[in-house]
Amino acid sequence: MTVLRTALDTRSAEYRENRAALLDKLAELDAEHAKALAGGGPRAVERHRGRGKLTARERVELLVDQDGPFLELSPLAAWGTDYPVGASVVTGIGVVEGVECVVVANDPTVRGGASNPWTLRKTFRADDIAARNRLPLISLVESGGADLTGQSEVFIPGGRAFRDLTRLSAAGIPTISAVFGNATAGGAYVPGMSDQVIMVDRRAKVFLGGPPLVRMATGEEADDESLGGARMHGTTSGLADFVAADEVDALRLTRRAVARLNRRKHGPPPKEPEPPRHDEEELLGLVPTDPRVPFDPREVLARIVDGSRFDEFKPDYGGSLVTGWADLHGYPIGVLANARGVLFSEEAQKAAQFIQLANSADTPLLFLQNTTGYMVGARYEQGGIIKHGAMMINAVANSAVPHLTVVMGASYGAGNYGMCGRAYDPRFLFTWPNARSAVMGPAQLAGVLSIVARQAAAAKGREYDEEHDTALRRAVEEQVEQQSLPAFLSGRLYDDGVIDPRDTRTVLGLCLSAVHGGPVKGATGYGVFRM
Repeated sequence: MTVLRTALDTRSAEYRENRAALLDKLAELDAEHAKALAGGGPRAVERHRGRGKLTARERVELLVDQDGPFLELSPLAAWGTDYPVGASVVTGIGVVEGVECVVVANDPTVRGGASNPWTLRKTFRADDIAARNRLPLISLVESGGADLTGQSEVFIPGGRAFRDLTRLSAAGIPTISAVFGNATAGGAYVPGMSDQVIMVDRRAKVFLGGPPLVRMATGEEADDESLGGARMHGTTSGLADFVAADEVDALRLTRRAVARLNRRKHGPPPKEPEPPRHDEEELLGLVPTDPRVPFDPREVLARIVDGSRFDEFKPDYGGSLVTGWADLHGYPIGVLANARGVLFSEEAQKAAQFIQLANSADTPLLFLQNTTGYMVGARYEQGGIIKHGAMMINAVANSAVPHLTVVMGASYGAGNYGMCGRAYDPRFLFTWPNARSAVMGPAQLAGVLSIVARQAAAAKGREYDEEHDTALRRAVEEQVEQQSLPAFLSGRLYDDGVIDPRDTRTVLGLCLSAVHGGPVKGATGYGVFRM
């Protein structure tokens, strides 16, 4: 393979300016992540610990292997909504007894761990990751069921959570629940539909209806323990497979359950990994402060792929898109990376062929996005940009190998689709803190609306209000800018998290290991390619 060289001048004023700007964005991101880490706030956390209980993240920490990785997913879920950042649940991929597992942990410090609409979306995304990558699913349960203030958005879609558990089990993907406190109403079905269940003695309470509801519905007087206590479920109902002495013991038993799964990866094992020859720290100075200025993705690849080695495919054709082969943490990958933003017909055709090659070689694909979309204009329309762009999107949509996507900069228009945005179901999608994503750039969108408004006024014979136009453009630009920000998009689960660029190699390595939990097999057919 060709070893990538670097042209980055780390002593230049531009590099220092870029680095400082990205560090500022990372500081802003840390402040938003802190809101999720705070859960229900200091008072709620103190009250929870006062009951002798661990927080959701403390439970996760004790569950995963000592010094083992845990890749938290969607920590900014619900950002910018009426619900607390984090959506009252912690999800991620962690290594337990040497096995990569998807972990879903209710955060009881946020309204008792009750599920709101964003809790569901975050949990469903975790279920999808477990299913597509054949990873065991561990639920750390303490939930009051549906958040009744938003029940109209929770009750009907919430049934999917139970469907997912049964389908995972039917597919031979293990599901394990450890119950630490209340698992009420719908929350009771999570352990009820899991393969194995651990409950904490004198703490876990699993019932469809608590004492007040039973009294109202039937007139029966019953206490928590007789209705749904761990000891009752361990000796009478049989719902509990193991009754733990305390929370630490429950996590120990959960780890033992995973150890007895006898799991084996279905995909090929990795080769011996090799660190890049160039420093990952330098990724901070690569990204221009002006999002309209492109940067060379080879500089990124030189800092994330094994040995900084990269075999470029069609290096002299379709230069706005870099394609080629590399290894990352020992796993082979095919790379598609935007170089100059705009995608032309040549880039689209090159991408379609490369995606077919990756599928024929059963090789996962990594998409590095920094695109303003497909080229427009009479010359390009006449040259077939629509059918060529459709060819690329067809190839992406029907590709069967695992896709990983990182949005490094711009992600506008149909370029988002062609470069495997969220709508095209990449196995994982992460965003850098400087990224932007929308139908088009703020200035372009505001300008288009202004032109349309002018034409409408002219067609009606009305004079156009220039002051109103200026105010409209400003308002549209501000709205699009706000809704293009990584925190806004991540809050709506359009990615799996906003990451520090320096963590890109580690995050992708964990994801590649996870996708090899299942078979890695390419497509055998595609839709009709319009030539």
